[in-house]
Amino acid sequence: MTSKTDEVLGYEQARDELIEVVRRLEAGGTTLEESLALWERGEELAEVCRTWLEGARRRLDAALAEERAEAEDGDAETAG
Repeated sequence: MTSKTDEVLGYEQARDELIEVVRRLEAGGTTLEESLALWERGEELAEVCRTWLEGARRRLDAALAEERAEAEDGDAETAG
């Protein structure tokens, strides 16, 4: 579940924070509790990134579908 703060994070912000979380986890030296908190934050950030990427994919798919429809309409007008 994402927090209210995550809703205003841009993709790049979430990605950068996720990279930092992963770096800290890989470096070690944290307590179990800190590691769990970092892991949970990483999961939240990954979801924010996924949401942004899925939205971008939907926008691209819609734009490509619109472009194909316009091209097909143009072909139909040329043939007719």
